[in-house]
Amino acid sequence: MSNLQEALSMLAPARLQGIRRGIEKESLRATSTGALAMTPHPTALGSALTHPNITTDYSESQLELITGVHASVEQCLEELTQVHQFTYRALGEELMWVGSMPCILPADENIPIGRYGSSNVGRAKSVYRMGLAHRYGRRMQTISGIHYNWSLPGVTDAQYFGLIRNFRRHAFLLLYLFGASPAACSTFVAGRKHELQALTPGTVYMPYGTSLRMGRLGYQSEAQASLAVSYNSLDGYAASLHEALTKPYPAYEKVGITNPGGEYNQLATTLLQIENEFYGTIRPKRVIRPGERPLHALRERGVEYVEVRLMDLDPFVPVGIKAQTIRFLDVFLLHCLLAGSPEDTPQEIAALGRNQHRTAAFGRDPAVMLERDGREVKLTQWGAEIVAQCGPIAAMLDSVHNTTDYGDALRAADALLQNPDMLPSARVLSAMARDHGNSFAAFTLAQSELAKGKLLKLPWTGGLQSRMEAIAKQSVEDQAAVEKADTLPFEQYRQQYISPERLGLTQQAVAPALATV
Repeated sequence: MSNLQEALSMLAPARLQGIRRGIEKESLRATSTGALAMTPHPTALGSALTHPNITTDYSESQLELITGVHASVEQCLEELTQVHQFTYRALGEELMWVGSMPCILPADENIPIGRYGSSNVGRAKSVYRMGLAHRYGRRMQTISGIHYNWSLPGVTDAQYFGLIRNFRRHAFLLLYLFGASPAACSTFVAGRKHELQALTPGTVYMPYGTSLRMGRLGYQSEAQASLAVSYNSLDGYAASLHEALTKPYPAYEKVGITNPGGEYNQLATTLLQIENEFYGTIRPKRVIRPGERPLHALRERGVEYVEVRLMDLDPFVPVGIKAQTIRFLDVFLLHCLLAGSPEDTPQEIAALGRNQHRTAAFGRDPAVMLERDGREVKLTQWGAEIVAQCGPIAAMLDSVHNTTDYGDALRAADALLQNPDMLPSARVLSAMARDHGNSFAAFTLAQSELAKGKLLKLPWTGGLQSRMEAIAKQSVEDQAAVEKADTLPFEQYRQQYISPERLGLTQQAVAPALATV
């Protein structure tokens, strides 16, 4: 019996039924011509600061739709669909862009940053985004994706970090199977150095690309590349982040906290302004209390769930992800948890970065090789080994849920490894060539219109509309209450929020409760 099967045999069915999941899905608002919508966040959607299900991510034009925590895949997708249905009823002529790579963008400085009202926490959210603009440019922040939050009862911090290490080792498989961003609009790379090839005027691509979003042009940062964050323990991980959140970074010190006119440039001059600025493919997470820093919550109470951050939007699915993909993620994450997970090393961390870039840019090239234990291995061979090892896990989940859905998800993945022409990234390029003159914008606009039509045709009741309207109305009242309750001047609030004492580990008194950025 392998170690994996032994670990699996010790998992009681009740624990497997205790898997919980939630989805956060980003989408740009676009006009009917495929350009970025420059309008404010629609008032019918309530307050982006306080609405539990509908907010904005980086840009005022970038919606983020959030589900609650669900025991079933179907319920999770049902809620995600309903939030989409309500949102579309508030968008008028606008569309939700169904691609991870952005729609037609204006000049960088004209991309609007998210606005959250006049409260200290609302201002801090906008200043943080202004900091991102100074550090990385605004275009990079308009990339959208799906974050998948996942937990299993009874998992220790050490086990979650073992899962995270294995996830990072095997993440190339998710980029290969589900990457759906092999092309981009040329407005995204205008004036930047890049390795993409011109396909047609207005479209750039990588012929064998899978996920440009996760490649060198996506969520990457030269500054953060100097952060060799280890995932060998919660303490080590927390110490790496603590340093990045407290040590001034010369290039950002030059930017300064404020400009000569007194307007804020960024929240801090450290390598990371706040924890969320750290771009990882997966993060350990813990629900935070009002005003608590995420790092403090992790140090105090440990890991509660993991956040998977590398999933592209699926442009062929109206809500961006389908049930079969979620089931594959469940099996994959269990495999990462149960398989042996040696400690990482600086050498391995560097190799994993190279594997990620290789898969993102060249993943469908039949000759592409990845680095494993200091040797080269074919991507598809390594992927097939992982899928085969997942077999017993899928079988056990099928037995617990009395279904064949998990085995089907694995068989579908195996078929994709055998037939790369069926991969989402290949299907995107083939649909662009067949129906849209090889134009990324024309293809994604057509898919966005299709998604909108399908979602608006789905059954929708007056009761659901009323319930969603009530949540939106409540969020506006909640924002007003936050603004009314503020007493501190913003500069004092900012200094307290970023103070090292609030990151945990020290025994000093925590500053007064502050809403979280």
